[in-house]
Amino acid sequence: MNIAIIGYGKMGKAVETIALERGHTIGLKVINDRSEIDYSEIDVAIDFSTPNSAPKLIKESLENGVPTVSGTTGWLEKMSEIENVCLKNNTAFLYSSNFSVGMNLFFELNKQLNSLICNHKQYQASMTEIHHTHKLDAPSGTALSLKEDIESNLEIESIREGEIPGTHIINYNSNIDSIQIKHEAHNRNGFAFGAVLAAEWITNKKGVFEMSDVLNLKK
Repeated sequence: MNIAIIGYGKMGKAVETIALERGHTIGLKVINDRSEIDYSEIDVAIDFSTPNSAPKLIKESLENGVPTVSGTTGWLEKMSEIENVCLKNNTAFLYSSNFSVGMNLFFELNKQLNSLICNHKQYQASMTEIHHTHKLDAPSGTALSLKEDIESNLEIESIREGEIPGTHIINYNSNIDSIQIKHEAHNRNGFAFGAVLAAEWITNKKGVFEMSDVLNLKK
């Protein structure tokens, strides 16, 4: 595949490395949202830009008929607009707050644990997410995705320190015991691998998808 990388920061560079290792080419690197972009030779786009620029950049790739995968968080109030653009242009769009295969398994584990424990009111849920100091949004998009499957009023503790790629911890505490599940990313390679995997999967498809479609996790 000939890939466009939208946003060429640390994640964009990690995507480039994984894509090249898997035999793809990088035909375009979109550095900002202020220039004319030629998508004529591009098979798929992978977006890891910024919350402010992502909607415009994603819209442009979709309007050019390019299947687009996005891992940028912090802009989801415009998701319905992007989905409409995707469908109008008869192409494909896939968003995930976290492309790590392990985290997507963790999403499913979170759903199952909550379904088991929700009728046991002695347990109180809490969540902590820890990321590097450069992360622009708090709570993380991943934490918000996890929260959707627990309870709407759950408080999330967001910690920003060092160069931590991402750690998410969910606790269920009662007076007599505690249950905890945790996902800890060791580096950015898992996110990049998952994004490239999604880009490979979405080529020649039409519609709006999630990472659970790629990993066949939907029942």
